[in-house]
Amino acid sequence: MITLGVEEEYLLVDPVTAVPTPYAEDVRRTAGLGPLAEAGEVQDELLQAQMEVATPVCWKLDEVGGHLLRLRHALGSAAEANGCRIAATGAAPVRGAEPVPVTPTSRYLRMEGEARQLVDEQLICGMHVHVGIPDAETGVAVLNRIRVWLPTLLAMSANSPLWDGRDTGFASWRTIVFGRWPVSGPPPFFDGLADYERRLDALVASGVIADRGQVYWQARLSDRYPTVEVRCLDVQLRADDAVLLAGVVRALVATAIAEEKAGLPPATASAPELVQAGNWHAARHGLNGTLLDPEGRPRSSGDVLCDLVRHITPALEDAGDLREVNALTHRLLQEGTPADRQRRAAANGGLPELIGLLTGSAPTD
Repeated sequence: MITLGVEEEYLLVDPVTAVPTPYAEDVRRTAGLGPLAEAGEVQDELLQAQMEVATPVCWKLDEVGGHLLRLRHALGSAAEANGCRIAATGAAPVRGAEPVPVTPTSRYLRMEGEARQLVDEQLICGMHVHVGIPDAETGVAVLNRIRVWLPTLLAMSANSPLWDGRDTGFASWRTIVFGRWPVSGPPPFFDGLADYERRLDALVASGVIADRGQVYWQARLSDRYPTVEVRCLDVQLRADDAVLLAGVVRALVATAIAEEKAGLPPATASAPELVQAGNWHAARHGLNGTLLDPEGRPRSSGDVLCDLVRHITPALEDAGDLREVNALTHRLLQEGTPADRQRRAAANGGLPELIGLLTGSAPTD
């Protein structure tokens, strides 16, 4: 069975106003003193109103869910002890009058100096899924095969419709904000590992980015672990929403590995402009309306999602994940995306109900 791990980013917000609060150092210290989080599982992020958690390496989806619930509880309790809450949203629905301070590391301070406005507006939170691969050459083949499904994954995960107190008209505003960095969006198609390495070396040599860590493609090879890292996802409202996406991503990677071992050609090498257009369209609409399928054709989002599940069903069966992923996918189609739930909460009960939804202190609907 292929291993996986999940990283989640959260905002720290005022429990009444939802304004991001720069208490990350205090919250991390408090979480480290408790019994639920181990060293290295809770980390700082770019801005002092953001936190990140990382699960250990997992084999089964129930492990992923258990670790995420544990870490959310640890961080949530630590946040409450420091007068704030963690908000599981892809973008801050409101912002304060002054920018949130940058976490004072040399890397983050350099980014602030180079792109101040982008850093000030980086009040966004994602979910990253790491899936184990046997070697880097296979990893590049996986990237080539899964890139056409990234817009569908993004649409499923959309959880950032609000910004500056109003509806952006996008299901994933986080995707639009993040897309302003020099190297972002869906990765290109690579002609093998050597081509992948040449392109990364050329990007760093250009001086536009400082290092490989600033290659913000929505799927890439991890420089720290023997994994493919899928980064297109908004952080999720609920831990089991995250479990669904982790299961789908792992099955996509497993399917790609199996196809590569069997010598099957990639189903499609869609033009980069079509994949990029599909990505923007998914960020705009989520699962409401159409998606571009892997061949770049507009079809109903439900049909494309069903195609995705059919594509990965053998891998889901092998991992023992089919029943859980099918059930959670059915719920997603019934309830809508987290962005839909945010919009319903804001329409039904205004800011108080929205805060309750984002911080887990109220029912989701």
